[in-house]
Amino acid sequence: PACPYCGSLALLHNGHLITNIRYLTANASHPVTIRLAKQRVKCRDCERWSMAQSELVNKYCSISNASKLKVLSALTEDRSMTSIARENNVSINTVQRVLGNCSHRFIDSYEYLPAHLAFDEFKGVDRQLHFICLDGDSHQVVQILRTRYKKNLLKYFGRFSPQARANVRTVTMDLNFYYQDIVRACFPNAQIVIDRFHMIQMLTRSFNSLRVKVMKTFDKRSRQYQLLKSPWKLYLKKFDELEKVHPRYNWHYKDCLTQAQAVTEGINANT
Repeated sequence: PACPYCGSLALLHNGHLITNIRYLTANASHPVTIRLAKQRVKCRDCERWSMAQSELVNKYCSISNASKLKVLSALTEDRSMTSIARENNVSINTVQRVLGNCSHRFIDSYEYLPAHLAFDEFKGVDRQLHFICLDGDSHQVVQILRTRYKKNLLKYFGRFSPQARANVRTVTMDLNFYYQDIVRACFPNAQIVIDRFHMIQMLTRSFNSLRVKVMKTFDKRSRQYQLLKSPWKLYLKKFDELEKVHPRYNWHYKDCLTQAQAVTEGINANT
């Protein structure tokens, strides 16, 4: 309706520019292409050329905004970019550009950290170990990093303001030795909490290792060897949960014993 440069209404129309716009479709094997004619105009006052614009597509782009919204919706699912590009008849680079244009909405704020954090690692892409940080209260993911190296973690948490890092009260972690160094360096008011699961896991492994070590000192056909091997799960149960009244025959050690008797005799074999 007016010149975008000077606002004049004295425009001179001078032809069209035909462009092919890719539009979304329900069937990827039958792509839809819209031929869009853009009006070229010249301002008689400032003598500058301009091109009419449409809400269907952005300037200097041949992919419709509706197709980009469909690609963005597909990116919320657990799918590869290749399959998303194939479904929408676009290139993989286009899918990456759509994701990149929306990345500014997900920029992390370095002015706040939860009062209770939890550190751990998990196997991700290419079966590499990645670092994950959770909110200890809501269990929401605070951040996932590609690596779990000490220098990368110090660099990431060093971006937060001193007030945000001072707000952290507890950090729950496993027995990873350099996690403790990170907490002491980045969170001055935080208390280190060792996860109970890892403590129990370490005790269980140590107990099983000791049981196997003692078991191998006996002959494989002996009664002591069978008492330490076959009922190995009973040694990990609470003593109050073991059967103490009704004995059952076990063909490994060829005797009728209750669970409590089998565990007690197996423990006494080491004395």
